[in-house]
Amino acid sequence: MTICETERLILRTLELDDLDSVMSFWGDIEVMKYCGGAGTREREFKALQYYMNMQEERGFSPYLAMLKETGEIIGVCGFNPPTNGYDTELMYHLAKKYWGKGYATEAAIACIDYAKNHLKIKKIGASIDPENKSSQKVLEKLGFNYVGMKWCEDTNQDEPYFELIL
Repeated sequence: MTICETERLILRTLELDDLDSVMSFWGDIEVMKYCGGAGTREREFKALQYYMNMQEERGFSPYLAMLKETGEIIGVCGFNPPTNGYDTELMYHLAKKYWGKGYATEAAIACIDYAKNHLKIKKIGASIDPENKSSQKVLEKLGFNYVGMKWCEDTNQDEPYFELIL
């Protein structure tokens, strides 16, 4: 199901048939080095199931990002549920060949707009690995504000935590 569109992208809900496509980024060591490491096919199949259930139960999840022009899958962008007292979390992962082209920002703007207009989300959080300067630039472009450090279980470290009030 299509959630939203931008000038260059279509964002749609994840499906089990997307496993091969998501492995191109979730299974890539370099893409996932700031996010707890690359996943196995088994782990990412379970992640797809989890996110599909989350979409059905909560009305949001990470969304598959595709190029409008070609239908090529370039990554995911969307939301993780609130955990441990933290806010709904913005997340984005793109295949390496799409880095530096503005796709993360474009997809995130669309997801935030969707959350603002269609979901009951009032605040979005995001944490980043301190070494991931590109991701920090995306959050700054989106208007997120730094609020402090947060322990992240997937990376086992304290990370800068940002918030955006909708």
